[in-house]
Amino acid sequence: MAQKGPQLDRETFSCPICLDLLKDPVTTPCGHSYCKNCIKDHWDTEDEKRIYSCPQCRQSFTPRPELLKNTMLAALVEELKKTGLQAAPADHCYAGPEDVACDVCTGRKLRAVKSCLVCQVSYCEQHLQPHFESPAFEKHKLVEPLKHLQEKFCSRHDEVMKMFCRTDQQCICILCSMDEHKGHDTVSAAAERTERQRELEGSRHNIQQRIQDREEDVKLLQQEVEAINGSADKAVEHSEKIFTQLIRLMEERRSDVKQQVRSQQETEVSRVKELQEKLEQEITELKRKDAELKKLSHTEDHNQFLHNYPSLSALSESTHSSSINIRPLKYFEDVTAAVSELRDKLQDVLRDTWTNISQRLTVVDVLLSPQPKTRADFLRYSCEITLDPNTAHTHLLLSKGNRKAKAVRKQQSYSDHPDRFTDRFQVLSRESLTGRCYWEVERRRDGVYVAVTYTDISRTGSTNESKFGFNDKSWSLYCDTISFKFWYNNIQTPVSGPLSFRVGVYLDHSAGILSFYSVSDTMTLLHRVQTTFTEPLYAGLRICKFGATAELCKLK
Repeated sequence: MAQKGPQLDRETFSCPICLDLLKDPVTTPCGHSYCKNCIKDHWDTEDEKRIYSCPQCRQSFTPRPELLKNTMLAALVEELKKTGLQAAPADHCYAGPEDVACDVCTGRKLRAVKSCLVCQVSYCEQHLQPHFESPAFEKHKLVEPLKHLQEKFCSRHDEVMKMFCRTDQQCICILCSMDEHKGHDTVSAAAERTERQRELEGSRHNIQQRIQDREEDVKLLQQEVEAINGSADKAVEHSEKIFTQLIRLMEERRSDVKQQVRSQQETEVSRVKELQEKLEQEITELKRKDAELKKLSHTEDHNQFLHNYPSLSALSESTHSSSINIRPLKYFEDVTAAVSELRDKLQDVLRDTWTNISQRLTVVDVLLSPQPKTRADFLRYSCEITLDPNTAHTHLLLSKGNRKAKAVRKQQSYSDHPDRFTDRFQVLSRESLTGRCYWEVERRRDGVYVAVTYTDISRTGSTNESKFGFNDKSWSLYCDTISFKFWYNNIQTPVSGPLSFRVGVYLDHSAGILSFYSVSDTMTLLHRVQTTFTEPLYAGLRICKFGATAELCKLK
């Protein structure tokens, strides 16, 4: 009781707004006192209403009252300061909206510094002292202040819920585990928290990866917008120059071409920007989700964490493509070519050429089709490939329905054929490859090249013209026991990635994409080619060492 007087004095001479001792005290017409700046700021926010109220009793004043210093109250505050009464020290701060309040304090409650799991009560520093002074409290468990303290206790047994029932997905006490939850899959709340924390971190990792992917997609789309605009601008510029020479004969056609180019340009840019905006919205949502999970991961209370986790951990599927691939298209250059042709042929071919221009304008497109990411995605494009015996070198033994090739010392009795490789231990697929194709090659031992090539690659001689990856007609991945290497046009590119005996090859012919993957439990991209394929491709195998094998795997 000895401390109650100063506390009441402090409250008596404290500003109801800032809760500190009054500074430049003023009194409103209703009789309540405030710091001059506090009430001034409060009424400044009410200027638009032109009705000013007392924050305590809500009495309204019109017009705004003139505030005069309360000299008597100011003098009393100064005297109290001289006697040692200051603002409440840190350990006696009153509880705010975000704080845990002391359950023992009456009237205005102080901020709790500890919660007792035995008493099921939260204490300020003053009311906590008996726990340190009396032996009766020695076995009590003190923890950091907990909001909703009662939620940590079992409503049936009044025990702390330190267990988690995975069968019923709820927190329970030790007595519950021996009663209605007997025989259920139960663990400690801390152990379950650890498991869910790992899941949470995994979710955050996925979100962050998706954010990174989406940001890359946005950059790619922005580049695409610039490319479309640049190409369209050039097409219009060149068309204008050509049509100027033919102005008397081509006035109507010039206007039509310009209008169609601009219309198509607007359509394509609008489509790309619409997707770009959706991706940016998804990035914003993912960042918000990540922030919520981060906040949840720092929650100390296991129960609160487990209570909130199910609603926050669920991660919605992306509504957009997992990746965006832009192929190098000639956006409006075909229009210019058609117009040039029109200029050369003039009025004699005007009708036929104009039809050609209109058709070419309608095929301008931007590739936004999603590229496969998981092995299941790739398997959707799997194709049945067999080896062509008419192309196999005589030291290659084909088996398993012409899907497997083995380098052997004994020459095979293949018939003469102009398509056969005569100097390199190589073989081509029977099937040509266009569109989207995926296949896998299983190898044994090293010295195997997995390749794709045009059909007009040289079949004779020991020069680079017939060697997969050593000319501009073929691309190949060399596989040995310690590394991969990519070859094209006699240029070697080191490849990093996990070594495996199975290599996946993905071809998107129209997009000009050729990718090689290391296939094990997961798929790891080894190397990707972005180019323009001018004719159908064929799968190829080259085996450099006797005894080594390479097999085109059955994927369906």
